[in-house]
Amino acid sequence: MNDSTPVLHAQTLVKAYEEGNNELEVLKGVDLTVHKGDILAIIGASGSGKSTLLNLLGGLDHATRGSVSIAGTSVASLNDRETGRLRNRYLGFVYQFHHLLPEFTALENVAMPLLIRGEKPADCQARAAAILERVGLGPRLKHKPSALSGGERQRVAIARALVTEPALVMADEPTGNLDERTAAQVQALMIELNENLGTAFMIVTHDREFASRCPQQYELHDGLLRRL
Repeated sequence: MNDSTPVLHAQTLVKAYEEGNNELEVLKGVDLTVHKGDILAIIGASGSGKSTLLNLLGGLDHATRGSVSIAGTSVASLNDRETGRLRNRYLGFVYQFHHLLPEFTALENVAMPLLIRGEKPADCQARAAAILERVGLGPRLKHKPSALSGGERQRVAIARALVTEPALVMADEPTGNLDERTAAQVQALMIELNENLGTAFMIVTHDREFASRCPQQYELHDGLLRRL
């Protein structure tokens, strides 16, 4: 992927569900392009379809109509295994709940995506340690999730998303489960990582103050995405 190729491109994206004899459209023709180094926020009321949109953009679900391309490759042209490889190469994901594996240490959790790629265990651990250091968790490598605070767990989740050096991290309410002070710290971390690493971030959030700190802001309303 060269620098001029969008990391992600969605065109006239529609998601509809059957409701009796009718078709209920949750998304009604969404267009969005994300380039390397972008940081954008998507806001919208609860139930507006933000998570549905993120799942479609991340290749985790299929659109009813329209197209999604990741790094210039159409998701519709791939089978599930190929889509998984494309995601693993170009995308990272962070959710409201950290989804860390409780039996593994922070280091092991972060190394997991690299191990899934089939890389050498020693290399995986070295890269995981480096990114955990980068997010301020160097002294906590050997701690399991139960021994970490909520903010630390979310930092581990962000490190796990970044360890594969993705072009884009997609974050779904990444601070929604944190107290105000910790949320502010995690938000600042994501903005700092975007600026210093050049990783693009797409952040779905209900926090308008957080969204206002992102150079690009969108609102999902009545199935349509508009730039604010």
